Order: sequence, then structure tokens, then C-alpha cells
Amino acid sequence: MWEKATQRSLKMVAQEFTVDLDKPLVFQVGHLGETYEEWVHQPIVSREGPRFFENDFIESLTRTVWWAIPSIWLPVVCYCVLKSAKMGHALPEIALMVVGGVFVWTLLEYTLHRFLFHIKTKSYWGNTAHYLLHGCHHKHPMDGLRLVFPPAATAILLVPFWNMVSLFATPSITPALFGGGLLGYVMYDCTHYYLHHGQPANDVPKNLKKYHMNHHFRVQDKGFGITSALWDRVFGTLPPSKMAKKM
Repeated sequence: MWEKATQRSLKMVAQEFTVDLDKPLVFQVGHLGETYEEWVHQPIVSREGPRFFENDFIESLTRTVWWAIPSIWLPVVCYCVLKSAKMGHALPEIALMVVGGVFVWTLLEYTLHRFLFHIKTKSYWGNTAHYLLHGCHHKHPMDGLRLVFPPAATAILLVPFWNMVSLFATPSITPALFGGGLLGYVMYDCTHYYLHHGQPANDVPKNLKKYHMNHHFRVQDKGFGITSALWDRVFGTLPPSKMAKKM
């Protein structure tokens, strides 16, 4: 009986908690408990993003200009491709490996977005981790300095990605296949930034922008593809709208 009363009390505290947007947010959002899911999907449309941390250095690590992504990672892509070429693979073979890596990335992009970025949380640390990972983007979708993934975090994640590729590919194929996956990531992050801040004139990017904005502002549990709607079609997560039919 006492435990039930305590649980009700804790639930009330969580429901009554109010996030102060004028203070660093990261260590506040955990207190929202079960109400975090509703709160984080009520977007604040502003180009000026919130502060995450009190510490200035840690705060700086959460902000990344979009052009840092191709500037840092495209040379790595080139290095990987050349490494496979030096091991004796012809240009057509290299091209196939790179395209294969990009294709694998599109599935990884969809899978991460659907099953990790949109995981439901309610615990303090679960909410906090989710907000840092993706929740902040849904709460502040126009924050231009938090649209692309910080390079330091990407570098850490590339280690297991390389190991995963090397499990399924030969030593000479691994670099180009890995480079293709990394190229897919660069295309994804740059496309994602453009969909939020670009003004496309042609039908294809226009429809892709509408598709992604639909995910943010209308049906947030559908439309997980960023660079295309391919895997949403395959796995039945197209949003129920006329716009989705155009994709």
C-alpha cells in the first residue's frame, strides 16, 4: 500500500515538473518522467537552440556547423577507397563496393532512426540520454547547430562500424565498403540539414522536404527515412497522407 502511494506521489511530481528553457536543459528533462514523450514531441520552432550544459567546453561539443561533416569525412572516404584500389581492385569493383556501402547505410539510417532514435523512455537517465541523442532535434527542429552529428561522437561510432564491416568482407574489400557507408552517412547528414534549412526548387527535394517536415510536425511515428522513403515503403511505415504517395 505504501509502495503504491509512493509511486503515485512520484508520478505526480514528474507530471508537475516544468522545464525551464532559460537554463541548461539536459539534466532537467529526465525529471519529466512519463510526460517526457509528450513534451519532446511538441516542437519549438526557432533557429536559436537552447543551452544544454553549464560547462562551456562540453556545450561547444554539442554544436556543429553542417560543412564540418563533408570537410572532415570525405577525405576519409577517399582514403578508404584508395586503400582498396591499392590492393588490386579495379575501378568497376571499387564503384560496386562504394554503392553497396551507401545502400547498407540507407538501411542503417532507417533502423537507427526508427528503433533507437524513437525509443520510448520514462526513466531519468533514459530521458536524458534520449534527449541528447535525438529528442533535442524533435524539440528544437530548426536548431542549425544541432542538425548534424558531432564529429567526435561519429569517430567513436566508426570503430564498431569498421569492425562490423570487416566481419563480412575481405581485408581488401572492407575499406571501400566502409568508405561507401561513410559516404552514405555524409550524404544523409548534409541532406538532413538541407531539408530543414534549404529552399528546394525542384520537385524531388521539395517532396523530400515535405516528407521529413511531416515526420516532425504531423506523424512523428512514421516516415523514418531521411534520404529517401525506400525503407518506409518496404517496412510499412509510410505516413498516411497524400504527400507520402508522391514519394
